Amino acid sequence: MARAAVLGRLTWRVGTVAALRDETATARTIVLDVPGWPGHLAGQHVDVRLTAEDGYSTERSYSIASAPVDGQAGPPVVELTVQRLADGEVSPYLTQTLAVGYPLELRGPVGGWFVWNPDGPGSTRPVLLVAGGSGVVPLMAMIRERAAAGGRAPFRLIYSVRDPGAVLYADELARKRAGDGLEVTYVYTRTAPPGSGQPTGRINAATLASAGWPPAESPAVFVCGPTGFVEAVADLLVRAGHGAGAIKTERFGPSGGKP
Repeated sequence: MARAAVLGRLTWRVGTVAALRDETATARTIVLDVPGWPGHLAGQHVDVRLTAEDGYSTERSYSIASAPVDGQAGPPVVELTVQRLADGEVSPYLTQTLAVGYPLELRGPVGGWFVWNPDGPGSTRPVLLVAGGSGVVPLMAMIRERAAAGGRAPFRLIYSVRDPGAVLYADELARKRAGDGLEVTYVYTRTAPPGSGQPTGRINAATLASAGWPPAESPAVFVCGPTGFVEAVADLLVRAGHGAGAIKTERFGPSGGKP
C-alpha cells in the first residue's frame, strides 16, 4: 500500500490553470486545478514538464506555495510561484505565456524532509524561517498552513531580498503579521525602502541573533534560497549554537529549479 502511494505521487498529472496572480514584476503565482491530487505537506515541491510540438520535453522543479487543504469542494488546488529568469528555458513560458485554461503537466508532491506539519511531533515549538529571494515560496506554504490549521507555534521569518519591489507575498505577509504570532524581518541587499533609514547588506550573525530564536528555545529551523546563501546561513546558525540536526535546508541553483 505504501508503494502504491509513492507511485501515485510519481505519476504525471495534467492540471488546468484556474487563475494567475502577479506577485512582482518578474514573479507569478499559478493556481492549478489538479484532479486526483494526492495531497501534500507544506514545504514539498512538484516537477513540471513542458513538451513542444516536435516532442522535445524539459522538466523543472518548483516549490508548492499553497497550504494543504482538506475537504475542499471541487478539484484540489495547487499553487506554484515562479520567478522568471531572463535566460531560463521554462520560467519565461510559465510567467509570460501560460494562460487561464491552459493545461500543465506536473508530478508530485516530492520531498519528505523539508516539511512542516502542524500536527507532527514538536509542532508547538518555535519555528525560524530564513529565506533568500524566491526561497520564501515553500516557507510561505508553511506560514499559510499554520494559519489554516490555527497553529499556535510562534513563527519568525527573516527574508532577504534585493529591494522592496522583489518581495513576494508582501501584502499577505503584512496582514498575517498583525497579532498572529508571526514576526517578519526584511533584509535588503541592494536598496531599502525609501525613507526607512534601514541599512542594506546580507544576513549576518547579528541579524540571526536579533530577529531569530536563541538556541536555548530549540527552534525548528528552515532555510531556503540559492546554494551560497543557504550554506552561509546554516554555518552562521551552527556557529551561534543551533544544533545541525534542527536545521533543515533547501537550495536551488541558476538553472531554474525549485523554488
